[in-house]
Amino acid sequence: MAPDTARLAHLTHAVEASAVMKLFPSRPRVLALGEPTHGEGTLLDIRNELFRHLVEEEGFRTIAIESDCLAGLRVDAYVTSGAGTLDEAMAHGFSHELGASAANRELVRWAREFNTGRDASDHLRFAGFDGPLEITGAASPRQALTALHTFLASWLDADGLLSCTAATLDHLLGPDDRWTEPAAMTDPSRSFGRSSEAAELHLLAADLVSLLDERTPHLIATAGREAWDRARLHGRTATGLLRYHFWMADTSPVRLTRLLGVRDRMMAENLLALAARGPVLAFAHNSHLQRERSSMRMGGRRLEWWSAGSLVSARLGAEYGFLATALGTIRHQGVDEPPPETVEGLLYALPEPRFLVDPRTLAAALDDPRPAPRVSPWFGYFGLDPAHLAETDGLIFVKDLAQA
Repeated sequence: MAPDTARLAHLTHAVEASAVMKLFPSRPRVLALGEPTHGEGTLLDIRNELFRHLVEEEGFRTIAIESDCLAGLRVDAYVTSGAGTLDEAMAHGFSHELGASAANRELVRWAREFNTGRDASDHLRFAGFDGPLEITGAASPRQALTALHTFLASWLDADGLLSCTAATLDHLLGPDDRWTEPAAMTDPSRSFGRSSEAAELHLLAADLVSLLDERTPHLIATAGREAWDRARLHGRTATGLLRYHFWMADTSPVRLTRLLGVRDRMMAENLLALAARGPVLAFAHNSHLQRERSSMRMGGRRLEWWSAGSLVSARLGAEYGFLATALGTIRHQGVDEPPPETVEGLLYALPEPRFLVDPRTLAAALDDPRPAPRVSPWFGYFGLDPAHLAETDGLIFVKDLAQA
């Protein structure tokens, strides 16, 4: 028998910063908010309001979202210094068409307003923490690799330490369309990732990153920590993209699993680098932020990999916090009321349109056997796995999503 609604009602709280922080013994280094589907304005509005209060009341000073980490530098420049315009930041600072979102635009506008007149040491920073990747493929490593080389050449070239010239990199990289060939996602033979040029680039990129690390004290002292941090981002991105292209060219059964794993490793490395400079609010799909192994079906196969959240949690321990979001209905996508035997169905019976609940307390209140997982009729929404409640710090439930 399912627990009665009155018992569950006592477990709910308003979706507020103060209620979120009570879930943790101390402020997490990374506080991640997951969404179960992309592109829904209601969820982004909830994110904006919650993040605004966490910045203002709890001292978080970086907001990172599931978008291109290199493009995000343009948004960060706008919100911290006013470089460019809001329109330019939205048009060129996002991947995955996220720049067209009204809620994302409002978040960037507010971040710029928050920083105006504030000391630079207390600025709110913005970051993308995804790689330069799209569902159809990956970017050329040119931008990241040449930026890393330019930085090192500017500060170390007189010492004769660089293992290659810019002209060598340009020759090995060749035209960008050899890297961005859309057909390579489904046809490994169309990928350039295992060519002799790509192999040499991989070795050179690894050596440049090694040199960057070896000369850290000198580079921070001469170029400044901000420039060094950016060079490290370019190094991570260059080696990550070359590794991603390597697996794009693979023909073995593990190809897709490795691609998913490489992407989330890139995400995790970016989050850990951001966390090294201060507390981070992160926003992405639940499957990228959960502590458990992630899974999805693609091409009739079940694929499993370790998410960015699981990797960051393994490194940060209790300093990583994860809030998942679950939904009742998305009627405009054919997702109707959840079955009553699911966690979503139990929560849907409560009267509030949205609320926060401690998943561990919720799990303890649920009768055995454990509720059934919800099977979504729409591929774009991932139902909540009841087995994940014990490893989730907070659960935001939104009863109904209206079409924008």
